[in-house]
Amino acid sequence: MNLKEIVKIIHSGNQENWKDENLKAYEAIFGAKAGRYPDLAKKSVKLRAPETEIPFAAYIHSNTTNEGAYGGFSFVIFPSAGAPAMFGLVVGTQGLDPDEEVLGRPGHARKVQAICAWLNKEFGKEGRVAWSKHDPTRIDIPVPEKLQKDWSEFKGAFGKYDGVMYALYKPTANEDHTSEALTAFLDLMFEERGFLPNKDQMKDRDRIQAAWFNYLMPQVERSDVRDRLLESRYVVIQGPPGTGKTRMALELIEHEYGGNGRTIQLHPNATYENFVGGLAPAQTQGPVGLTFRPTPGFLMQAAEAALKASPKPYLLHVDEINRADLSKVLGESIYLLEAKADKQRHVSLAYDFGAPFHDTFSLPPNLHLVGTMNTADRSIAIVDVAVRRRFGFVPLWPQMKVVEERGCKLMQDAFREIISLFVEHAQDDAFNLVPGHSYFLEKDDTKAKAALKTGLAPLLEEYLSQGYVGGFAEQIRSYLQWVRSL
Repeated sequence: MNLKEIVKIIHSGNQENWKDENLKAYEAIFGAKAGRYPDLAKKSVKLRAPETEIPFAAYIHSNTTNEGAYGGFSFVIFPSAGAPAMFGLVVGTQGLDPDEEVLGRPGHARKVQAICAWLNKEFGKEGRVAWSKHDPTRIDIPVPEKLQKDWSEFKGAFGKYDGVMYALYKPTANEDHTSEALTAFLDLMFEERGFLPNKDQMKDRDRIQAAWFNYLMPQVERSDVRDRLLESRYVVIQGPPGTGKTRMALELIEHEYGGNGRTIQLHPNATYENFVGGLAPAQTQGPVGLTFRPTPGFLMQAAEAALKASPKPYLLHVDEINRADLSKVLGESIYLLEAKADKQRHVSLAYDFGAPFHDTFSLPPNLHLVGTMNTADRSIAIVDVAVRRRFGFVPLWPQMKVVEERGCKLMQDAFREIISLFVEHAQDDAFNLVPGHSYFLEKDDTKAKAALKTGLAPLLEEYLSQGYVGGFAEQIRSYLQWVRSL
């Protein structure tokens, strides 16, 4: 890539020959031989680098005026005397036009936030180096005061432009880190304008995009969930349909817990008596032939099994955990779900359930609980705050690498397309509905076509009928037309 001249400007710490130096750097990024972007991409933007009291260098929309306030989004560099320049994405003070569509698209904000999250994680070892606004169109919301104080060397830029700034990176002394951040922002800007890097730069583009894309849909391994369970004991794996939530829980029992565990499934009719314990009918030899006896529920049974397995950890997997009203199902036993309590907690029971608990119930410290929860199920959900705060929630997202390993090219193309639709157009609530990779794991082309029509299509049709994807229904309908044409 040929972004070295821009990196040099950012780290120069001065504004001498500001306009000329930025023009030189701007010209160097285009061209098939040495540039990162094709010559055609140059027609989509133009440079503005005024040598004013608050100087900046902006790559603005080509349709904007050459002087005065401009609109749309742009890549901007804000210099600071004696320190590396801050850079990022900014809305022109004239407003959103001509980029209303880009700035208003959920995907743009989503990608910007992912880039900043990646930069902070990778390069922010000594403090925050990146910041992004949740909604770039809210030019009435200023940069947070705390950030302005922490980055006080850019006080002048904040004072004049803080409302229109929506993604910023403050470089450290490491120029390689600056180059990575610069590339991510510029690649995104040109891609939103319809241009990809030159062919010989695509491998580097894919590497950087894969790095920040992982913050859009983070990959979670079994070991990650196991570590969370060892730390907090109570975890819910949540995610869209087809991401392997139940499979992961079953594999946790088999591998990480050495078979010490069991699976149960909740449903809307589950009760306290089912889950914790209560009176249940039992046969007798008397004239009636039936009586009611205190009978342990799933949780009490798991607690007893954990005592027998001690000190080895025991895992209770509660599938479809959000299909029951947990606050009612748990009753007073919710008090026991406090992994970091100072001492072991106990609750009194209404009946004597016999050994080992009798009428006082507690959860052994080696008992762990993992719930699995489908975020596409809108009819029910865990809403009780007291319940929610007792669990650690781990999102499980679709994974491209799984489809690449186990799906044919048709499946890979279909997966990439549906992921792109959700990333670009879905609002936050609908983003959690993106179909998982299990819908795309057929290797045979003929079987793949049938699987898309009989597995994926009905799911998307249900989303449409329920109004879950109203904001981009036409894009989903177009995708379904393609699936049906296979």
